[in-house]
This record gives sequence, C-alpha cells and structure tokens, in this order.
Amino acid sequence: MISRNLPAKSERTDAAGANLECAPAEACAGESRFGAPDFSVRRRRNQRVIKIAASAIVAVGLYLTLAVSGRQSALFLVGALIGIFLYHSAFSFPSAYRLFIDERRGTAIRVHALMLAVGTGLFVPALTAGTIFGTKLNASVAPASLSVFVGAFISGIGMQLSSRCAGGTLYSTGGGGIHMITSLIASVVGSVLGTAHMPYWNSQPSLGPLMLGERFGVVPALAFTWIALGGIVALTYTFEKRRYRIRSLGDSNHFTGYSLRRGPWPVMAAAVALAALNFATLALSGNAWRVTSAFALWGAKFAAAAGVDVAHWPYWTSPDNAAALIAPVSRDVPSVMNGGIMLGAVLAAALAGRYAPVWRAPLRPLLATALGGAMIGYGARLAYGSNVGSYFSGIVSSSLHGWIWLIAAFIGSIVGIYMRPLFKLTNESSDPGSNC
Repeated sequence: MISRNLPAKSERTDAAGANLECAPAEACAGESRFGAPDFSVRRRRNQRVIKIAASAIVAVGLYLTLAVSGRQSALFLVGALIGIFLYHSAFSFPSAYRLFIDERRGTAIRVHALMLAVGTGLFVPALTAGTIFGTKLNASVAPASLSVFVGAFISGIGMQLSSRCAGGTLYSTGGGGIHMITSLIASVVGSVLGTAHMPYWNSQPSLGPLMLGERFGVVPALAFTWIALGGIVALTYTFEKRRYRIRSLGDSNHFTGYSLRRGPWPVMAAAVALAALNFATLALSGNAWRVTSAFALWGAKFAAAAGVDVAHWPYWTSPDNAAALIAPVSRDVPSVMNGGIMLGAVLAAALAGRYAPVWRAPLRPLLATALGGAMIGYGARLAYGSNVGSYFSGIVSSSLHGWIWLIAAFIGSIVGIYMRPLFKLTNESSDPGSNC
C-alpha cells in the first residue's frame, strides 16, 4: 500500500485520480436553493433524459440505415458505445499527463499503454493484410514533421487549459453546460483556422510518412511498439515507487466500487474496449477513429454558409475534403461517430443519475476553456489529428508521427500545467474538470 505523501481521495475516485462522482464537472449540479442536491428533481430529469437519449440513438440509427447505409448506422452505434465507455470509465488524457507531471502518479498513463498495446496488436496485422471483410484498410499515417510537433505541443497546452481533449469535448456533453458548448465552439473555430494555415505548415521540414509495419514488417513493428510501451510503464512505475513507496503495480489501484449502470467502470476494461471499438471503426469504414476532422468540416460548412470561400482554400481542394465539404454531414464518418459519442455520453450520464447541466461559470476558467479548445482544434489540424486521430490511431497504425505527437503533447502539457493557476484552475487530483 501507499505509505506516504499520497493526496487525499474521495470515495469515488478511480486509480487515475479522476473524480467520478462529479465527472464531468457540470454533472455535480442540481442543488437545491440551500446547496444540498435535490435528488427527486434530478431523478425525474434523468428519467426523461434516458428516454430522450435512447430514442434519439434508435431514431438516428434507423435514419442512417435508410438514408445512407447500414454500415454508417453501425458506425454511429460504435460512436455511442465509445461515448458510454468514455463517460462511465472517466477515461482521461489531459489529467493522465497532469497527474504524472504534477504528482508522479502513472496509473492513467499505464492505462493508455494497455490501450495502445491492444490496439497495435489488432491494427498492425490487419493493415499489413490490407483488407478485412472486403473493406480496404487505410492506416492513420501522416508525415513525421515539424508541423506535427508544433501542433501536438499546442494541443498539449490546450488540453490542460480546457481540462479536455478532443474526445472529451464530445463526451462532456454527458454533463452538458456552458463549458462543453464553449469548448466545442472554440475547437471548431480553431480547426477552421488550422485548415487556412495548412499550406504554410505543410512547407515546414518533414521526414515524410513513416509506417513501421510497412517499412519493417509486422513482427518488428509490434516488437518496437510493445517494448516502447513497456518502457513507459516501467518509467512511470519507477517514479511512482520512489515517491509513494509502492511495492507493486497493484498497490496503485485504489477504487473498486464499480457499478454497471451508474459507473464507474474499470478503466483497464475501458482501455481494451476502446482499442476494440477503434478496430471496429477501421473494419467498418476502412479508416481508424478520428474526431477533429469533423470539427474542421463543421466550421467550414458554417463559414461557407456565411459567405467565406473556403472551397478554394488549399486544404479543401483535395478530392476527399472537397467531397466532404459538398456532401451532407450524415455521410461523413467522423461527424456521425461524434454524434454517437455525444448521445452515448448523455445516455450514460442519465443512467448514472448525473445529467445536470450548469450554465453559469466563473470568467477565468471559462476563458481557459475557450482558449484551450481553440488551441486543441488548431493544433489538431497541424498535427493531422488530435489525441484520437494522431496519438491513439497513429501509434496503433505504427506511424512514427503518433510517437512525435506523444512527446510534443507531453511537453506542451508541462507548459499548460504551469499556466493553469493564471486562470484559477487547480492541479489537484480531485479536480473534477478533466473530461477526456
């Protein structure tokens, strides 16, 4: 057991330190006028939300089946499952880095390593084969470039300021409220600005795309990835052991009060599930899970509707992007999955009895959410994806740019952590605002 210096935890914190009683942050609302939770009002509200969210998932699934394809409907349902797993497990990217940097607690980073190890074992052999069930597979590969490093660095700062990552912006809809809306709008704006500046960033130094599985073969790619992830596990455990005198990895796991309906769910199980759901996305669509490309598309469509000639921006003249700009969003896989993630998170929050949007917030934390969201959106375009499309999907595709993203985002997180007090944000493990 941990013998000293361990920060105090509430009863509903997971091994990564995330506050699950109030995850996301807005979900702890619903108080009466005297400050005590009005559970009867919250219960009735959540029952209504369960019916609405479940009906919406069914209705959208049927619409996509009839209007687009059964495959698109299946991808929407995969997104809903991702939203449920993200919410109930309080799966975190920004707080994982913050906990290790600030407190030397590495459980959440080790959870990432498990997710990446399982995902790599699924992705690399399939990508090498080229097809699965008749679907042509495309790796999440991008140039190992200065643009990726700068974009990930900016995203790292943004994640710490907004207490969210790209996926967290979506699943924090489970709590709703002003922070979620602000983060989403800012991410969309930042993504569009990123597409406008891509010609400059594409001209910066680059080694070109490097996919380890394609260059060296399946076994070397798997060996490199698993050894590197094992090294990360060992490194985090070493730092944690020195500070807290833990005897084994199991000693750093503290919370065991799991509930199927209310959550929290075991975060290790969620890591395996997210790897499997990313692979399901690959098998169904031919591409790995992505989030922020949809933000750029939504923003470009709004800008075009407002009279901005985005169709002639170099980013939107590529065949795939030009086609997406013209087509309805129901045909865009990331957009459909993002919608599923949001509805899945709302359903999970309501099932847990924690759907309670808050529409008031202090100014400085709200400014941090806006600035951080814009940085996440902008950085994601420079890095060819966010913590999902570039980091998660990139590493499991054995693309070198995924590892560059990991390193640069970690460095950016260090800067972001030191900036948080400027916006009256704490760095404590009990901070419930890390929705990612």
